[in-house]
Amino acid sequence: MLKKIVLMGLLACGLMYRGHAASTVPDSSLTVKKTTDFKVNGEGTASNWSAAQWFNLTVQKGPNQPAPGKQFPTRVKILYSDKGMYFLFDCTDQKLTSTIMEDFGALFKEDVVEVFLWPDTSVPIYLEYEVSPLNYELAILVPNIKGRAQGWKPWHYNERNRVQHETSAQGGQKKSMAAVEGWKAEFFIPFALMNPIANTAPKPGEKWRGNFYRIDYDGETAYYSWQKTGGSFHEFQKFGTLIFE
Repeated sequence: MLKKIVLMGLLACGLMYRGHAASTVPDSSLTVKKTTDFKVNGEGTASNWSAAQWFNLTVQKGPNQPAPGKQFPTRVKILYSDKGMYFLFDCTDQKLTSTIMEDFGALFKEDVVEVFLWPDTSVPIYLEYEVSPLNYELAILVPNIKGRAQGWKPWHYNERNRVQHETSAQGGQKKSMAAVEGWKAEFFIPFALMNPIANTAPKPGEKWRGNFYRIDYDGETAYYSWQKTGGSFHEFQKFGTLIFE
């Protein structure tokens, strides 16, 4: 009888431990729901977003960083249509550390959110897309050969394959170094931009790999991610899985 009680107690503790672990470790897969196309406004007010669930980004160590920086609540929603994918980032913040006033600049050196999409895992090439609080963008295809990553800008970037992107500030003005309570980024990446690694909508049940990031430069730099890496955001083998519904 005593042995049975002890075994039951150990089993209960094990279940509690596993339950705690599951609640603190981000799931490595996301289901992406389908939507009709809509216009982004930087606020995420389209009714289409009600079909998507928020998921969180949490801080991790950055390159050569001994400990993670301070964390602000950061959450993301994603959807897809026949033409492309929609993303909504909601970032709590205190200051818009953003001075770069050009597209395709080194946006990652200031406040930014980033999406990495790896549709075809048979080749080490993925899309990296970044947008700053001031609504400047960086879109590149990245060949990553044995850890050597090089970004290539899109050729003939026009209405057919251009990303639709808008941002907004909460609790302050959307201007360089403004004091705020947060900012949002909403954007639509057409599948045509990912040609040749992907240029059509995925079929229901199809799986891609990907990851989602934020960098915040309030005082100490904080690097956020969905799936944790060893420091570099380009560790594509650690990306999570996107399952298209």
